[in-house]
Amino acid sequence: MKQMLIRVPLLLFVLSSSLHAPALAEVADRIMAVVGNEIILKSEIDSRELMTKMQYPQLANDKGLSRSILEGVIDQKIILAKAKIDSVGVDENAVTASANERFRILASRFPSRSDMEARFGKSSAGIKEQIRQELRNQQLVETLRKKKSNGVIVSYAEVADFYRKNSDQLPEMPEEVSVSQIVKYPAVSAAAKEAALDKIRQIQQELKDGADFAETARRYSQDPGSAKLGGDLGYSRKGEFIPSFEATAYALKEGQVSDPVETRFGYHLIQLLNKEANSIHCRHILVIFDRSNADIQGTVQLLSDIRKQVLNKDSLFADMAKKYSDDLASASHGGAMMLNGNTAEYYPLNALRPELREILATLKNAGDISTPQKIAPPEGEVLYVIFRMNAIKPAHKLTLESDYAKLEQLALDYKNRTLFNEWVDKLRKEVLVRVLD
Repeated sequence: MKQMLIRVPLLLFVLSSSLHAPALAEVADRIMAVVGNEIILKSEIDSRELMTKMQYPQLANDKGLSRSILEGVIDQKIILAKAKIDSVGVDENAVTASANERFRILASRFPSRSDMEARFGKSSAGIKEQIRQELRNQQLVETLRKKKSNGVIVSYAEVADFYRKNSDQLPEMPEEVSVSQIVKYPAVSAAAKEAALDKIRQIQQELKDGADFAETARRYSQDPGSAKLGGDLGYSRKGEFIPSFEATAYALKEGQVSDPVETRFGYHLIQLLNKEANSIHCRHILVIFDRSNADIQGTVQLLSDIRKQVLNKDSLFADMAKKYSDDLASASHGGAMMLNGNTAEYYPLNALRPELREILATLKNAGDISTPQKIAPPEGEVLYVIFRMNAIKPAHKLTLESDYAKLEQLALDYKNRTLFNEWVDKLRKEVLVRVLD
């Protein structure tokens, strides 16, 4: 629903210490290192190594991987100890929301909750808490890393020096494109809306008669992501939901269930579980609209008319995107296409989905606009889009003259990483660390 609506990167391996716990428990364990008053067990390192190899097959034959992971765990424990000493805070609501989403994805890989609990050897609550704690630790470290980087800058001389020393190792920049879009979902027929409204009202009556919301959501909700979780959407910050949904959710009292709320997906019943200043925890039941008789022809014609107006210079593409696009996130930026929830001026062409690359391949010049294209996502409803090619950057080798901003960021990242690693090395001298080979 949401928005639908160098050292081994140890902190990326969420759940690595539990995914294979039952199998590892059968092997005699031993202490591999002691950091202050904490121990690091071989089972933890073995588990992290296995998960690393699953995620990065190219490291499967790396004989030094286990040692690198051990060093990473030692660094993590030292950093976390320092983070706690400095009273570095975390956004607990954001951590909980992320943990709920990770748990939802994990649970979807198992036939049932009981199968998942048997695999991990612990309850669903225990699994979710372990995810939450790992994410919390990640945010602590990242917050401390940002704190150490605050105020760090690089001069032109430092960027030039970085480029001179690393130019042979810098990768070639792939072809990049700047693209805008106008998205339209086919209008739903009045009959389809009425049918969905009748269904959601029947469900609403069951709730009024005493039915449990979570169980009712599992039975009726047509949101594939949350139905199996009893409609639970986790914690969400302001701005993550469609406006009509969010406005209703924030207006509810804890435990209260809304009247039917219409979004472009269908009709929702929303129950508020908890509300903070800038975040909410809610669940919902969704009855989607039947789009089998949607006005596809009218949608395509509207996009064709918009395309014609822009090409004839009667209107600006950005103005038409703000006025007509159903994708509110990109519409607010004049149609600028977003990737993984982020907006940027240029995107590498090879980072886009194959079907999108095929469409953009027909747009040879800046200013070209595609004809209306049908897009059928793996999950979600069919939509129609026109794309505008704003600019094209051919593949090229990085140079100071044409790519200074990118080089500046690379140099700054390198400097921050170096300073942070030097700080961690200094901490190592202040904390008793014993590695037991």
